[in-house]
Amino acid sequence: MNRRDLRTLLLAAVLGFLHVPTLAAQEAAFDVLLRGGRVLDGTGNPWFSADVGIRDGRIARVGDLAGATAGRVIELDGRYVVPGFIDLHSHADQGLDAAGDAGSEGARRRAAPNLVSQGVTTVVVNQDGRSPWPIADQRARLESRGHGPNAALMVGHNTIRAMALGDDVMRPSTPAEVERMTELVEQGMAEGAYGLSAGLEYFPGIWSETSELFPLVEAAGRGGGLYIVHERSSGTTPMWFWPSQDDPGPPTMITTILEDIEVAERTGVTTVATHIKARGADFWGAGRVLVDLIERARARGVPIWADQYPYNTTGSDGSTVLLPRWIFPGGGPGGGGPGGPRADVDYAAALGEALADPDRGEQVRLDIAHEIGRRGGPENLVVMDHPDESLVGKTVADLAAEWNAFPVEVAIRLQLEGDRMRAGGARVRGFSLSEIDVEEFSAHPWLVTASDAGIALPDDGPVHARFYGTFPRKIKRYAMDLGILSVESAVRSMTTLPAQLLGLRDRGLIREGLIADIAVLDLDELQDNATFFEPHQYPSGVDFVLVGGTFVVDDGGLTWALPGVVLTPGGGETSNADGTTGC
Repeated sequence: MNRRDLRTLLLAAVLGFLHVPTLAAQEAAFDVLLRGGRVLDGTGNPWFSADVGIRDGRIARVGDLAGATAGRVIELDGRYVVPGFIDLHSHADQGLDAAGDAGSEGARRRAAPNLVSQGVTTVVVNQDGRSPWPIADQRARLESRGHGPNAALMVGHNTIRAMALGDDVMRPSTPAEVERMTELVEQGMAEGAYGLSAGLEYFPGIWSETSELFPLVEAAGRGGGLYIVHERSSGTTPMWFWPSQDDPGPPTMITTILEDIEVAERTGVTTVATHIKARGADFWGAGRVLVDLIERARARGVPIWADQYPYNTTGSDGSTVLLPRWIFPGGGPGGGGPGGPRADVDYAAALGEALADPDRGEQVRLDIAHEIGRRGGPENLVVMDHPDESLVGKTVADLAAEWNAFPVEVAIRLQLEGDRMRAGGARVRGFSLSEIDVEEFSAHPWLVTASDAGIALPDDGPVHARFYGTFPRKIKRYAMDLGILSVESAVRSMTTLPAQLLGLRDRGLIREGLIADIAVLDLDELQDNATFFEPHQYPSGVDFVLVGGTFVVDDGGLTWALPGVVLTPGGGETSNADGTTGC
């Protein structure tokens, strides 16, 4: 256009013969326009006012889009636009792998309603060393079925250890077996895994030595992956340790963190100490020690990180059995592994038989006292279900006072007078963590927020409240109410930080050109509503959630859409069940 033409256009505009559109109006129409929001972009920076235009599953424009058109315009009126949350430690894999056509229970489960309703748009699965094999087959199943959030897959250390060692796993591995495990890690990485997960408190990882981990983690690192490791112990003793049965000297959470630091320092691979905690009443306050260990390591350049769910009770706390499982047929000191408690056992009779022997009875009482302390002490052990409904909601301390009995005797009485066919006689939840430590971990910039939760439907049985509340709770309770960290920092802990650790370059931020994984929050209404007596309650204040530009939560309601993709390291594309693609 020459100067004469430009002058003609300007003159026509002045005379009203021609409308000169704004830059926004010149844009092609957006699919979705989020207008009038406050953008928390995920970096930890303060919010800024902006509209967000979405086109073809990506964030097309961020800024003043007055006059722009869209297939759908949503007036936000100051609500907050944030990147979709990335759940770095998720057990959603079984739910995502559920079979079923549209409208079936399997499809509803694959929609991950309890997760997307919190703002979660990506889950990192195959945690604690457990993964299907091969990764390629799992990937193919997920891609063919479709699911609500995106999924990133990990290689499970326990899985490949069992493959390499066969039935003889209760020992350190040989060099040849380590070489075989290394080959399996390389295979999993080549098939699209994001790294290696380990569960060193679980079967068969409890028999591994630290030296076994070095080449496996290095192999994950060569493939661009990270290492996410469940602790060998979360307090002064691991879950399999019973003082009357084992020799002194089990690993503690301190030795666990030191081991994680050693692996990260030796390999140079990003290492995440997953769901960091200080479990047991006699270990409370140790969070400061664990933080110091991590920060001293990071100060010398060690790539060590951690993740946390913001609750003072754990997953296994929800099935607390105060009685030692070795007294039950097939129970064994380790409890929940192979040979654990059986549904056809009269547990009251087994306890009575053990107590009838003076020596065994003394061992039983010693182990009960140990477990009471490990689960948070008598005042933090709550009866959730019992044949005598008058006991429900009371603590072991309450019952000790009511019955004029020691806490150990309360545990015995719960079994003898409770459900004889249930280990412990009642469903008891321990609150084995202290808010002192939960708050201590929460604010550090190397701490990722993650749920450690699976997929649940409202008709499922009891689950941890974190299944429905992790991400809103971190923002509402620890940022807004307690001021432990800023809202901006809380959002960063669940968006750009996990994206950085995973090497994701196309999501985790509100930026033009990135995938439109987005949540819209009303901070005035934000609240985690799940409780431990009524866990199946969706949060408030998560108004919209989009996965790749598709609504999975729309105006506070679930859409049951399945737009998620299996992510590919390095940004490669993969197909949805409907043939569309995403990164």
